[in-house]
Amino acid sequence: MELKEVVFNLSNAAALGSVNTASVLAQEIISEYTTPKKLSGLGFYALLSGKSDYTIMLEAHIDEVGMVVTNVSDDGFLTVSACGGIDVRNLPSCEVVVHSKSEVKGVFISTPPHLAKGDTQYTDIKEVKIDTGLGKEAKNIVSVGDFVTFNTKAESLLGTKFVGKSLDDRIGCAVLLELAKRLSGKKLPVNVLFVFNDAEELGLRGARTSAFKLNFNEAVCIDATFGNAPNISNDKTFKLGEGVLIGISPFLNKEVTKKLQKVAKENGVLFGVEVMSSATGTNADVISVTKEGAKTALVSVPVRNMHTAVEVADLLDIEQTVSLLQNYVLAGGIKE
Repeated sequence: MELKEVVFNLSNAAALGSVNTASVLAQEIISEYTTPKKLSGLGFYALLSGKSDYTIMLEAHIDEVGMVVTNVSDDGFLTVSACGGIDVRNLPSCEVVVHSKSEVKGVFISTPPHLAKGDTQYTDIKEVKIDTGLGKEAKNIVSVGDFVTFNTKAESLLGTKFVGKSLDDRIGCAVLLELAKRLSGKKLPVNVLFVFNDAEELGLRGARTSAFKLNFNEAVCIDATFGNAPNISNDKTFKLGEGVLIGISPFLNKEVTKKLQKVAKENGVLFGVEVMSSATGTNADVISVTKEGAKTALVSVPVRNMHTAVEVADLLDIEQTVSLLQNYVLAGGIKE
């Protein structure tokens, strides 16, 4: 399966709470190259062995932001609560899937402009109901506690850009799967541990336990960062199509970060630098302080419209991320 197809298929799948189609798909793909092993929740890991006992962990999170049903009204409208950082402003008219006994399609209601009083702005997700079209039958099909995910199908835009849901962080997962494909069968100087964590969007929870369980010498996390767009500060966003971002933060290991930059320059990888003055807001934060502390770095792909149903990214940036990490592994990380 080509990288673009992997990204699109992962984006279209779901992983939230007990919903695991994205995790199942990722495990099926990586099983072509090595054997996946379960972590708690939806997470899993897999190993490619090298010729030394030094291990580089490459990490991404498989989960996504979504919702959970908290009430089903008598006339069939659903009230939900957010699982992760949902942008309530963008919910009206969004299509969703309710993961009930079977998948139920729905759409968040939107007040027609003819009936709106001034600028209708929702500030509480409980105010924006989901219409499934089931009416009174909804109570027989949908239950309180059912999870809800966006129902956007990934599509190509012009050039190498594309739109989809849950690109934060299915992009990182696709990078790991492509790396497993490219590194499989090679004589590796180090062990490579691929880790797909759950519950990052709920407080970096999966990485806390998996980093405690697994043994590794250094880690590189792959996540999404803010893509540029009109009316958003350039100081806080990054242009799509200009490569991978290498993070710099007091939480991140300088030695690993410098080696990533060196490898990028030596191999013609397009990259930029993302400076964070404290925590990164990613799994790198908790991995770096696991056990006695772990040498951890962060690379990111810019994504527009983060935490919405219509995130936009560039395949060129994903390719550059794969190239950087492939060459980094073959260089042995900071082992030497």
